[in-house]
Amino acid sequence: MANIPIGTKGESKLRVTPDIAIDFLGAEGARVLGTPYLISNLEFTARNSVLPFLDKGFDTVGARVDVRHLAATPLGMEVTFQSELIEVEDRRLRFRVRAFDEKEMISEGTHERGIVNIERFAARVQAKAAGK
Repeated sequence: MANIPIGTKGESKLRVTPDIAIDFLGAEGARVLGTPYLISNLEFTARNSVLPFLDKGFDTVGARVDVRHLAATPLGMEVTFQSELIEVEDRRLRFRVRAFDEKEMISEGTHERGIVNIERFAARVQAKAAGK
């Protein structure tokens, strides 16, 4: 199993554009970063932080997300996503995740990922799709 140090950190940035902003409120001034995109970027920030520690043929998959979306981030503003590995238990990795826009913290919580062998994972998914 991979030896990933507790405290491993990740960071990524993203500017809020129309393709990741909600539009269902109907008012252009109410377009803000959508929660699904917030969560996706928190997940990928955590994933990318531990990839260098994994053996070839292994990756991680999301298993649990427990975050709060605390504040709205308008179009054009940059968001910084951060992760920190806080626990490793066998193949389970637990992260503290946070996001900040240019004014304030917009999200905080935890995220869990599982280490998988890509070939075995793909075989299980294909078997499930085939009804086995």
